[in-house]
Amino acid sequence: MKRRIGIMALSILIMVGFFGCASNSSKSKTITVGSKNYTENIVLSHLMADIIEDRTDITVERKENLGGSNIAWEALQNDEIQLYPDYTGTIVADYYQEQTHTSEETLKRAVELTSEEGLALTGPFGFNNTYTLAVTQETAKKYNLETFSDLVSISPDFILGCEFEFKDRDDGYPGLKKAYGMNFKEVTGMDHGIMYTALTEGNVDVIDSYVTDGQLVVNHLAILKDDLEFFPPYDAVPIVRQDTLDQYPEIEDALNLLSGLLDEKTMRSLNAKVDSDGLKAQNVAHDFLVSVGLIKN
Repeated sequence: MKRRIGIMALSILIMVGFFGCASNSSKSKTITVGSKNYTENIVLSHLMADIIEDRTDITVERKENLGGSNIAWEALQNDEIQLYPDYTGTIVADYYQEQTHTSEETLKRAVELTSEEGLALTGPFGFNNTYTLAVTQETAKKYNLETFSDLVSISPDFILGCEFEFKDRDDGYPGLKKAYGMNFKEVTGMDHGIMYTALTEGNVDVIDSYVTDGQLVVNHLAILKDDLEFFPPYDAVPIVRQDTLDQYPEIEDALNLLSGLLDEKTMRSLNAKVDSDGLKAQNVAHDFLVSVGLIKN
């Protein structure tokens, strides 16, 4: 009798141990996706989280709105998060203080630099969120403006409205002036959100912006082409800890489904749905993946 009780107790212990191990295994199969503190980066982080959850059995925790670039970068290096979306120009120029070149060269250098720190880049999302200049559709039509070069001859008659830092940075107006020979009648620094109102109300003639800014869509602005490619490339790309990919190689396969999925126009539209239409970034990301057939409803 005692022997039977002993066997039963042993069986129970084995079962508890088995389920305990299963529970721990399930718990350990969890990763955290982070994001910076603005709409586009948050949308991209949800795209990454959704595709991983759909294509793998990994549980994904989401840490949105961590802060600026340096905060997200440090969180990745400290293993507080295991992946997040970033930009090649930011990686090369800001984190490593190196000169950027073409999109292809900058991506290659970003891959080299991050790999030395135990990090990896998967396939880029497909769009370049660099600086641009924008005017109203009326101004573009009146002066036949399509490129930055088209703006040079009339710049002395125009007022440029730009973010405060853009006014003084070498990769902002001073560099733009040198590269193209632009010489605006006046350059007015202002907050990012105010620029669009200032332009549409006629207080300025040209503004700086990011190529994928949703406000460009909302205000129906004409985006001029940087035909001399003065501004650095900021191709959006998932960045992941290499030890995470080593542990869960299926993550890379999932993320690569997002490679080349987005162009600048599509990203502007997704940003506008959040910034203008008031939709939640997570819902916008999910609905987009459903619409392109990558995940089911």
